Amino acid sequence: MGDFQNIEQDFYQSGYYIDGQQEDVYGYDPAYLNPEYNDADNSAHLADEYAASAPYTGQVYQPVAQPEQTEYTDSYEDEPPLLEELGINFEHIWQKTLTVLNPLKPADGSIMNETDLTGPVLFCVALGATLLMAGKAHFGYVYGISALGCVGMYMLLNLMSIYSISCGSVASVLGYSLLPMVALSAFAVVYSLQGLLGTLLALIVIGWCSLSASKIFSSTLAMSGQQLLVAYPCALLYGVFALLTVF
Repeated sequence: MGDFQNIEQDFYQSGYYIDGQQEDVYGYDPAYLNPEYNDADNSAHLADEYAASAPYTGQVYQPVAQPEQTEYTDSYEDEPPLLEELGINFEHIWQKTLTVLNPLKPADGSIMNETDLTGPVLFCVALGATLLMAGKAHFGYVYGISALGCVGMYMLLNLMSIYSISCGSVASVLGYSLLPMVALSAFAVVYSLQGLLGTLLALIVIGWCSLSASKIFSSTLAMSGQQLLVAYPCALLYGVFALLTVF
């Protein structure tokens, strides 16, 4: 009993008082050191106190809640095809090609709403390649005239129509409608077009390309009464390609 009084007197003399209440240097209430508490009660109380103030260690008192982990699979079966990621759809390319090859068939404007440049790039390269086979290295002219024609038609169509159209969609339509001109250029490899037959074939191909492009533009932009107005600038554009092919 005397030892406990000496310990208590040392704590009082140490000056550890907070709001009039005495605390020991270890942060426990000195009442816990009262001999009226037996060792079992004192140990249980201190254990509860420590468990409540202890950090989140995930031990017996506070088990760790395992976070839900997202399952990642390395299976190639769940990944989309490479052509789909690149935006290449052969079915759409075939449908647009058939639309161009049959200018008298009504066009489905929905298939031309996509900015698909795979077919136009292939047709431009094919036109340049067939011209090269005929001894005419005009790749720069083909790309330059195509770019200027797309920009000009983009501005013209946005002024004429109540609906807006993107420059990529204009390039897609004009590029797909270039297919008959590619066929004319391929024919020029084996036969000279500088004559009456060549002139007639060039005029037919120009009308074919212009009719196909204007049909698709009028269907997409709801310009049913303005197809001839759209066909005129298209004919000027494809006429330049015909001049490259014939001469």
